[in-house]
Amino acid sequence: MVGPLLRSLCSTAARKSLSSSSSFSANYRKSLLFSRSTGFTRLFSSAAETATSPSTADASGTVVDPSRLRNVAVIAHVDHGKTTLMDRLLRQCGADIPHERALDSITLERERGITIASKVTSIPWKGNELNMVDTPGHADFGGEVERVVGMVEGAILVVDAGEGPLAQTKFVLAKALKYGLRPLLLLNKVDRSTVTEERCSEVESLVFDLFANLGATEEQLEFPVLYASAKEGWASSTYTKKPSEDARNMSDLLDAIIRHVPPPKSSLDAPFQMLVSMMERDNYVGRILTGRINSGILQVGDKVHGLQITDSGTVKIEEGKVVRLMKKKGTNIVLVDSAGAGDIVSMAGLASPAIGHTIASVQVMTALPTVDLDPPTISMTFGVNDSPLAGQDGIYLTGKQIGERLRVEAERNLSINVIPGMSDAYEVQGRGELQLGILIENMRREKFELSVSPPRVMYKNENGQKLEPVEEVTIEVNEEHVGLVIEAISHRRGEITDIGPVPGSVGRTRLCLTCPSRGLVGYRCVFNSDTRGTGFMHRAFLAYEIHRGSLGNVRKGVLVSMGYGTITAYALMSLEPRGQLFVKPGMETYDGMIIGEHSRDTDLDVNPVRSKELTNIRAANKDENVKLTPPRLMSLEEAIGYVAFDELIEVTPSAIRLRKKYLEVNKRKSMSKRPKE
Repeated sequence: MVGPLLRSLCSTAARKSLSSSSSFSANYRKSLLFSRSTGFTRLFSSAAETATSPSTADASGTVVDPSRLRNVAVIAHVDHGKTTLMDRLLRQCGADIPHERALDSITLERERGITIASKVTSIPWKGNELNMVDTPGHADFGGEVERVVGMVEGAILVVDAGEGPLAQTKFVLAKALKYGLRPLLLLNKVDRSTVTEERCSEVESLVFDLFANLGATEEQLEFPVLYASAKEGWASSTYTKKPSEDARNMSDLLDAIIRHVPPPKSSLDAPFQMLVSMMERDNYVGRILTGRINSGILQVGDKVHGLQITDSGTVKIEEGKVVRLMKKKGTNIVLVDSAGAGDIVSMAGLASPAIGHTIASVQVMTALPTVDLDPPTISMTFGVNDSPLAGQDGIYLTGKQIGERLRVEAERNLSINVIPGMSDAYEVQGRGELQLGILIENMRREKFELSVSPPRVMYKNENGQKLEPVEEVTIEVNEEHVGLVIEAISHRRGEITDIGPVPGSVGRTRLCLTCPSRGLVGYRCVFNSDTRGTGFMHRAFLAYEIHRGSLGNVRKGVLVSMGYGTITAYALMSLEPRGQLFVKPGMETYDGMIIGEHSRDTDLDVNPVRSKELTNIRAANKDENVKLTPPRLMSLEEAIGYVAFDELIEVTPSAIRLRKKYLEVNKRKSMSKRPKE
């Protein structure tokens, strides 16, 4: 959450508190002095660099009155405009925005255009302080929404006025209503030509029905409705497409937040308590723990301890002193001397507490209740890369290093579970392919080498029946692609619940269906191919239901290499008629590596390193004259969805290879006779 931390951030009062704190070692003071003299800055967000600028420390030490605080989460379906809306709110309140999507500080967020982790920032408005929480919209990162919704008293539900409420809208709204929040409805993208006042009324009715179906109270059903274009930077309490020049701003939305969202019900006089909702790691000050102060006042230098709820009761984890207190204001991090109840702050000084633990004054021995998260639905096995090409690219190769990295990830992200297995292997449980794919991508960028198994869904057994996770899927495609999509879904045990035209779009059809999670593994790439990239598919976990039976034939066999060395164009020329290739000449291969997809349902062992025999007769043609069809080079997400139960993904910093679990051909034949998992 907290973004960059610059060691040069120190005001006069903050320096006094640092110098008086005995917990700072001489080495840290030395490095701090060096940073002041050189102006060197360092990111404290472990994920990536951000473009935020440093600010001086706020040494006033004043505690904000809880009645002037508003804690608000921005929730929505993926790509409905949450992060763009946050940019406009920051700019409205005078923050310096270095680039679009300023809160997307992680490198992968900027590359993919999605929000992966929740971010908190504070903006001032008419004498009040608004702590805004930007949340992910993708179903795989639903754990980020679940753990931060307990920090806020209100929420802004952003809905695309053209698309209406979709699968993830239902998920995030259910979490908000569960915690008793009273959301504001913001219909975004009303500037589009296809959005009319009648369409907005339809969407309002759909959202109202969604509220009612999720068991909203009468107070929650009386939600205010605002209309906005986050792209153009305005919001209005009445429907309009072109507001006047003096109304082209976010004032109506900010005023609605002040009126509709209640201030936190916290006491400044009670002892200090805070539930940790976010955590980051810093090499200089240790763990950065972020959360909302439940009660009391926290000051730099206070003695606190960490508490954890266990089966045997509340357990004290660690006792220490607050050495750093920080708050995100706009796009900057500021150091503060104190913070009061209801405020969202970050603190450093304790090394053991993690997300879900309570930080409290030493006289308090009562822990705050933790957040209940939905269980993971999918798992993958991470292990040591044991291929013949292992160790050529990466730095971190051993099972111990992989396990330590996964343990750190599990501490930061409560929706991921890590279970140690046999032979330096670890079972990693998560919400979906994308979430685990992001973890693998981060690890390979950190110079890890590992092998990854195909995703496996997590079943349950109740009353002697086998249950499996089922997801709610919303698909929008052109009319000519409906037949292909329905055929593919039927092979994957999907059941269509609703089908009809897309409002405001000519020639587009929307399908609503339920499908087992195992059937959707790897389907996104097939879907993009069937719809020529023109379709949209959104999915969210629905419930555990009775097992729907085995899937149809969703993939063909593969071409397996039985040679070691450099792939030649001469060999690939004769292999092209056998199927689609995944490699190109010049790549390295080994026995058991998958180099293509067979045109039939069975696997085929081939030799891709065969070279042309030399003779003493001159020939006019050479290998350079061989023309090959461009291969299908798989990305990490495509590979995760493609591999079968007897295959692995070899992940290195510079390459992603598919391989058989057993490299030796005779071993594969004997293992193939065993029943599938």
